[in-house]
Amino acid sequence: MKFSFQRFPVLRKSTFALAALALCQSAFAVQPFTVRDIRVEGIQRTEAGTVFSYLPLRVGDVFNDEKSTAAIKALYATGFFKDVRIEVEGDVLVVLLDERPAIAGVDFTGMKEFEKDTLTKALKDIGVAESRIFDKASVDRAEQELKRQYLSRGLYGVKITTTITPLERNRVDISFIVDEGEAARIRQINFIGNKSFKDSELRDQISLSTPGLMTWYSKADQYSKQKLTADIESLRSFYLNRGYLEMNIESTQVSISPDKKDIYITINLAEGEKYNVAGVNFEGEMFGRESELRALMRLKAGDVFSGEKLTESTKAISDRLGTFGYAFANVNANPDINREKKEVTFTVQVDPGKRVYVRRINIGGNTKTRDEVIRREFRQFESSWYDGNKIKASRDRVDRLGYFKEVNIETPEVPGTPDQVDVNLSVVERPTGNFLIGAGYSQADKLTLSGSVQQANFAGSGKTVGIDINTSKANRTVSFSQTDPYWTDDGVIRSYDVYLRTTNPNTSSVGNYKIKTAGGKISFGVPFSEVDTVFFGIGYERNRVETDESSPLVYQNYTATFGNVYIDEFGFRHGLARVNSVPLTAAWQRDSRDSALTPSIGRYQRANLELDFVGNVKYWRATYQHQYYMPLPRKMTLAMNGEIDYGRGLRGKPYPVFKNFYAGGIGSVRGYETSTLGPRDVNGDAIGGAARIFGNLELQFPFPGSGTDRSLRWFAFVDAGNVFAEREKIRLQDLRASAGLGLSWISPFGPLKLSYGKPLNAKPTDRLQRFQFQIGSGF
Repeated sequence: MKFSFQRFPVLRKSTFALAALALCQSAFAVQPFTVRDIRVEGIQRTEAGTVFSYLPLRVGDVFNDEKSTAAIKALYATGFFKDVRIEVEGDVLVVLLDERPAIAGVDFTGMKEFEKDTLTKALKDIGVAESRIFDKASVDRAEQELKRQYLSRGLYGVKITTTITPLERNRVDISFIVDEGEAARIRQINFIGNKSFKDSELRDQISLSTPGLMTWYSKADQYSKQKLTADIESLRSFYLNRGYLEMNIESTQVSISPDKKDIYITINLAEGEKYNVAGVNFEGEMFGRESELRALMRLKAGDVFSGEKLTESTKAISDRLGTFGYAFANVNANPDINREKKEVTFTVQVDPGKRVYVRRINIGGNTKTRDEVIRREFRQFESSWYDGNKIKASRDRVDRLGYFKEVNIETPEVPGTPDQVDVNLSVVERPTGNFLIGAGYSQADKLTLSGSVQQANFAGSGKTVGIDINTSKANRTVSFSQTDPYWTDDGVIRSYDVYLRTTNPNTSSVGNYKIKTAGGKISFGVPFSEVDTVFFGIGYERNRVETDESSPLVYQNYTATFGNVYIDEFGFRHGLARVNSVPLTAAWQRDSRDSALTPSIGRYQRANLELDFVGNVKYWRATYQHQYYMPLPRKMTLAMNGEIDYGRGLRGKPYPVFKNFYAGGIGSVRGYETSTLGPRDVNGDAIGGAARIFGNLELQFPFPGSGTDRSLRWFAFVDAGNVFAEREKIRLQDLRASAGLGLSWISPFGPLKLSYGKPLNAKPTDRLQRFQFQIGSGF
């Protein structure tokens, strides 16, 4: 502290330790006076108003030693200043400040292991970010945190150099220069104490591994403390699920070679004894539903103990109580171990707690989708009793919309109110619109333009709008469609489609024929349960079929039956048929899948009947599809799909050729060229048929390194199916089969599938296509 005496004493306080400050105060005390004015000097970026807001002094206050000390402490505590002084000029207080530099920018050089945006956000949390006040201690902590993150990834040779560059206007640039070095690889994983299971069996239960074929991508051979912790839990679960109730991981040792390139992991464990379940007893308040709750217990007397089954059972009991409004039910299974008999008896304590109701439903993360689009899918209502099943159903219904990459739901307790909860639903939106445009030139078609626009969540309204245009000579299309999933407040679905299609192959392999179809259709869907919807619809089509002598025989026969045959001036035979159809449709759909895009559990079924007895053509066609998804360990999913389609002509008329079914390719039987299976004409060209049957079996598993992301998956598949002509007997021995591998990806352009299939029983006349891909929907 420095004093000078002019007309009045002048007090100056310089920055040093508080202990020295106290000693100086005892030697140099300021004479108290009333502050007439306060002046702030030395600030460049900080507003004077900000300084006054922290200063515990106002004009008119009495200034003394205590208030001087309090003012200096308050201004230092802001962290904005590296030097604070106070001078007294008469009855005017002068606050002299030396500001800390501001951070102009934070940059990273040489970094490959981490995303820069992720690190920028992490450093911001500890105070190192653009526009923040520079603090050397915070920068040092940031450097140490970066090193810690690299060490957790197995990069033990990392070197980080921090450079601080002063800039004009009291600013600094911070640059972290990183030399990552080479990642240390796991060379050996050893287990000590395992007697019941081999080392190889235990290694299969953990994610860490020694270098292998795919570890360059998955990085499973790079040590991580977090991964090791998770692997220890996996080992513990493995033993608990096989009866080893007292299994314990006694220690883990991680050692690194002197050159910091090789890591050796040793896991010491004590297996303990294998226990069987002697019995399960229930205690607590069960509202007379003990038999109902006991039925949810998967462990029975005589079973080998399984920690997984016990956890699933207690959760099922807790969830069941949640359907009655007991959101915080506490269900604990207490073991009574008999080591002599190697048995364990469980006493399930049921404490339902207080019955609660939902105060508020909050929705977040939807930047485009309207709140009402999400809220109308909720089956849990505000101010109603909490129902766990309804909350889960609400979450699944929102996920089945297909508008979101992630759908998460939480039910936090309302602070200070033990009988209320809020339901917080958060979503991460995904692109729901597809815009495709293409152009091409060929000698046959000349200039070809094609384009389509489909928006599954148009303007966030939940409606689906689509426009499709194709100018190819072989397949010309103009169509417009719209679907409103909530045409009425009760959830009645309305969809309509207007189209004009022209098919004119005009090739030597297929022959020449022309089908021109103009029409439209409208349908309504009426939900009658949470997962069931019934559809009714009507359409109208005007079909014009033209043939000549090069046309497939089936088309020539059709124009001869339903139209006229004439000879042109050159002596060539032509056929022309104009037929109208008025198809009536009725359908039933059941969808209990947990997700429309990446399902892992549940079923999807759809049955459809199309009937036309009004137009020139008389026919009926029926289709039935059934999908089943079953979750498997290690985040795998078993997916099964089956479909059977059948059509017949009515009143003695043949089934219309333009309603034929086709098979082959993704969506039916992979490994065979698209739409080439089934009956053929005299030229050997596939013409489809009036009946179709096919089935698909897929084993889906996560892509290495993708974590919990289900939008990218590998799969192995087996397909079988074929197409049959009208009134032809369907024989299973005629089905074509294939097997192979594939990749599915929910890309920004729509669902993408790649597959490589090997036909298992192809005939010489079959057209094969082992590698196939598809952008769009399909199993």
